[in-house]
Amino acid sequence: MVELQFTPPENIPAIVQDLRQSFNIGLTKDLSFRKQQLANLISFCEEQTDAIVQALQKDLHKHRMETNVGEISAVVDECKYMIKNLDRLAKSIYTKKRFQMNAMDKTYIRKEPKGVVAVLGAWNYPINLLLLPVVGAIAAGCCIVIKPSEVSANTADLISRVLPQYLDKRTYTVVNGGVPETTALLEQRFGHIFYTGNGAVGKIVMTAAAKHLTPVTLELGGKSPAIVTPDADFNITAHRLLWGKFFNAGQTCVAPDYVLVSKEQTERLVVAFRNVIREYYSTNPQKSESYGRVVNTRQFDRLKAILEKLDPKSIVIGGETDRDELYIAPTVISPVSVNDAHIMQDEIFGPLLPIVPVKDMQEAIDVVNSKEQPLALYVFASSAQSYNNILNQTNSGGALVNDTLMHLQELSLPFGGVGPSGMGSYHGDKSFDTFTHERSTMIKSTAFESVIAARYPPYTEDKETVLNFLVFGFPSSVGGKIKTFFRACSASFRVLFHKQSNA
Repeated sequence: MVELQFTPPENIPAIVQDLRQSFNIGLTKDLSFRKQQLANLISFCEEQTDAIVQALQKDLHKHRMETNVGEISAVVDECKYMIKNLDRLAKSIYTKKRFQMNAMDKTYIRKEPKGVVAVLGAWNYPINLLLLPVVGAIAAGCCIVIKPSEVSANTADLISRVLPQYLDKRTYTVVNGGVPETTALLEQRFGHIFYTGNGAVGKIVMTAAAKHLTPVTLELGGKSPAIVTPDADFNITAHRLLWGKFFNAGQTCVAPDYVLVSKEQTERLVVAFRNVIREYYSTNPQKSESYGRVVNTRQFDRLKAILEKLDPKSIVIGGETDRDELYIAPTVISPVSVNDAHIMQDEIFGPLLPIVPVKDMQEAIDVVNSKEQPLALYVFASSAQSYNNILNQTNSGGALVNDTLMHLQELSLPFGGVGPSGMGSYHGDKSFDTFTHERSTMIKSTAFESVIAARYPPYTEDKETVLNFLVFGFPSSVGGKIKTFFRACSASFRVLFHKQSNA
């Protein structure tokens, strides 16, 4: 394990101040500058692919394919999208005026960067979950403090050493560290804070942000359920559900956390799961290069403690562990009570998959609704009636039918949580919007001052007539429109004549 060099906490205020000065002189305002930085980020991903793969292999035993698909490709795709669409995204939006008094004026919304922002990444996808928000912040024109997770130390070391060789050091800075360094960082004033991680730290981030009234995006997690309906294709369901569950050894914020299936079909699903795990990882997953590892001993011990508290008879697949290798086998537990205190309370975040048998799909819906809103909801069903019935009666950050994880990879879809699973969203246009302030702007004409003057004191009956016309417009009836128009014209002339007489 590499020894990660932490940023001295006492240096952090100066780092943020330097970025603020760079922002204030407008370095990131130019669109061509932003596009060049995004192109440089693509170069980082492409030229450093081997180094990224090696770092993630050391941190998480992540296979090259999982790194390319789950980490690098999304960042490259998002950069290319932003370069192609930045002119459109940054263009001011002109509004259709509704207040008659402003009919001759210019009204539009300027797209302006929020300033110096902080992006705090997560250890489970230390490239994707750190750099995807950074793409949005670069595109929006912000200066950025980039904070990798110190838990994935090899990847954090790579980012802090190599990324500054590609991005402008005046406008983007990498900060490393643990609790003291992160605390010092959160004490600073930012235009926006973007955090990906768990709910406990999310509350700390939000509390710190509140001191400066700083807006936040929190991408958290929760117990994301998978509902398998009676009409689902069980072979496809087993392949796709277990792929999503054991990708990155289950250390994915939107991994299926537990499965709800009818009691009559529970054993059928277990058999399908057993066959698929053998197909994916052989009879000895520990020897498979395609299967990852738990990130550190702390997480290993937490997961091992869960296993030890379960009834051994309920571990129907897997259960083997090796602390020296941080290995926990792909494990299926069945049956599990929805109220199980050991595995059904908190997000598992590891390769343990409980199966909760239910009487019918309505009970499955009730189970989902009895818990806090998850980041993702998965439904496996053949008929639209089956999955729509579930979608219509539940709530979640995102939903995916007949697959897992893929909605996270589809960057045309906004990604985010609801309630305890997070707030705010990103990906594509939403990433740009997250780091952008929509500045409402009006350019008032100096013409027609004689009419506008009806709003000035002292107030008279004629001024009220003119102002009512400007504020409320015509009444609904044709006769009323004609009468109101002539009354307003007469009043306007009297107001103008009175003003000229007093001049």
